[in-house]
Amino acid sequence: MPLDSYTNGPYLGTVRNPFSYEKIEQTSRDISSSWLSLDQILQQLNLVGDTSQADYLFGLELATRMAIEDYLGMSIFSVSYKVYYGAFNGMSGTQVMLDLPEVSQDNQGQKGVTINTVGYYTSDTTPVFTLIPSDQYFYDPTGNKVIVSGIPSEVNQFISNPIVVTYTLSANPLASYPVIQQAGLLLLTHLYNNRSDTTVGQLAKLPFGVDQLLRPYKPLVL
Repeated sequence: MPLDSYTNGPYLGTVRNPFSYEKIEQTSRDISSSWLSLDQILQQLNLVGDTSQADYLFGLELATRMAIEDYLGMSIFSVSYKVYYGAFNGMSGTQVMLDLPEVSQDNQGQKGVTINTVGYYTSDTTPVFTLIPSDQYFYDPTGNKVIVSGIPSEVNQFISNPIVVTYTLSANPLASYPVIQQAGLLLLTHLYNNRSDTTVGQLAKLPFGVDQLLRPYKPLVL
């Protein structure tokens, strides 16, 4: 990984991933809370008063919510991640900028991203994972980065990705927008009405109405 990923300097070469992280793991995700209410779903499916399929509809609601979260790259409910980064000589003497792959908008004055830990594996024969004190780093919301005052020189440079950040995204305010919820109801209706594999053409993208409603809120990838 070229130094520009960390130091924000000119590119030293072309890489497939222009960011400094190398590996991402989703470590926690809410799979029990309901986003769309049962009443909303029954109204949408014209099943008013019929709760006989409530358990099945809950499963569809969960699948719908997770599909929209993944499509938009946002968290309807909080999600936690672990991100891995490589190391290079000289990190101990310079400020290090670590890109985050997922970001969340501010929600009614609440911080959208919470950095839980920043740590590294030492260069011991058996590497020891060591946490960096919280006063040695901070989150930069203007660049979606973790700014670390410096990584100790004992960081292991022989394992692939010795630096690890864990963080949590709070719920995104977009989740409460009527247009996002309506897209969710349309997608749920599609899943309800198609209980087996659809054709290749239909699987090419989200149903037309859902895609049209969500597209303005999908971040551009440049």
